[in-house]
Amino acid sequence: MRQAHTVAQVRAAEAALMAALPDGTLMQRAAAGLAATCAGLLPRVYGSRVLVLAGSGDNGGDALFAAARLARRGARAEALLLDPAKAHAEGLAALLAAGGRVTGDAGAFGRADLVLDGIVGIGGSGPLRPAAAPFATMARRGPVVAVDVPSGVDPDTGEVSGPALRADVTVCFGTHKPGLLIDPGAEYAGVVHLVGIGLDLPPAPVAALQHADVAALLPVPGAESDKYRRGVVGVAAGSARYPGAALLAVAGALRGGAGAVRYTGHAAEEVVRRHPEALVTEAGPARAGRVQAWVVGPGGGDGAEQALREALDTDAPVLADADALTELGRLGPALLAGRTAPTLLTPHAGEAARLLAGIGEHTDADTVAAHRLRSARLLAARYGATVLLKGSTTVVADPDGRARTNPTGTGWLGTAGSGDVLAGLAGSLLATGLGPLDAASVAAYLHGLAGRHAAGTGAPITALDIAEALPSVWRSLTG
Repeated sequence: MRQAHTVAQVRAAEAALMAALPDGTLMQRAAAGLAATCAGLLPRVYGSRVLVLAGSGDNGGDALFAAARLARRGARAEALLLDPAKAHAEGLAALLAAGGRVTGDAGAFGRADLVLDGIVGIGGSGPLRPAAAPFATMARRGPVVAVDVPSGVDPDTGEVSGPALRADVTVCFGTHKPGLLIDPGAEYAGVVHLVGIGLDLPPAPVAALQHADVAALLPVPGAESDKYRRGVVGVAAGSARYPGAALLAVAGALRGGAGAVRYTGHAAEEVVRRHPEALVTEAGPARAGRVQAWVVGPGGGDGAEQALREALDTDAPVLADADALTELGRLGPALLAGRTAPTLLTPHAGEAARLLAGIGEHTDADTVAAHRLRSARLLAARYGATVLLKGSTTVVADPDGRARTNPTGTGWLGTAGSGDVLAGLAGSLLATGLGPLDAASVAAYLHGLAGRHAAGTGAPITALDIAEALPSVWRSLTG
């Protein structure tokens, strides 16, 4: 699992470690790891042009010390000091002693075989300052390596509020920073390399599951399992206008590990024709029979409010999606008050904006997408529910503030009905007994892998393609 810690947590851990080490030891550890990564990116170190964009403070110091190491191996290292009066004195001295030099020529950026972005680091905030902003759009010859975080990216949130320097590789020290795992910041980070420097850190507030984590969470039936012991997921979806949403939600639910899918809604005939395994009824959730989790809302139309109310009146976990989210945004979080069973909300950015309006926070989809972590956490806290905020980086947030980001996916997942499959899949995992944070995180991971599998080397896919790819990616995790 990738763990990501806030700037405040990292600063506290660094201070504790530095108090027990000789002066400069921590920076030398960071510089050694940074220089090793840079050396691996160059065809050869000797004779290569290396440019340091050096800001003030320790971030610039890390970059200067790393460049000094490369210079001692024969690199032609230069430093462009964006604020000469505040340059890291010891780092600059080390570079000059190794044969490097200072340049005032901004054109060196485009001639360098490798650029070290040591402009800001984790202590900065906001966009690049005027002296550095031109580098964000300047042509480059070689890779740009960010030191801890690309300059202009908020390390705690991934927000980008103006010009930022896009990195090909980011070398982070001690732990990942949340902004490296969440778009738009993740898009600027490129490939992320973690260098251990010996920090003793508290539990991470943000994490990203990896293959092994997901494999360990997947439900596995035992010898005594039957369809009821494995869990039954109820799906209240579809309408006369949107019957396809029901088919897709059921398709995802059938492939999510539950032993049976109980469908209720107007598309019963279509569902049983396409999915004869499903148990169907036109009764609502209140009379559909016992289930271990409900999925409510995909294509629900005018009936979404009643289906949502009936599902919430049960003692089963409820996943609300699509039209159910619209109704919840209209009715507000009071509708969820007093529930003892978990609730999972799965909005895209537009639906999240409607949910935020339900708590008096009026915004739009673009703003939600630009502030993913903040939006997901706010919704989770105010609605008292786990929130899976879909997007280029899917963020899952619990009411207690814990968050996970999803590392899988492809742009081809942006297709009609993809979210219906995800809702069914996550609801099925809830029915198997996973908690909402795990069910949402695992579903997003599998859904992203299925999208990649279905798209192959790059081709348009349909929502059913995603559903049909789920068994293959499940096997790839457990085989």
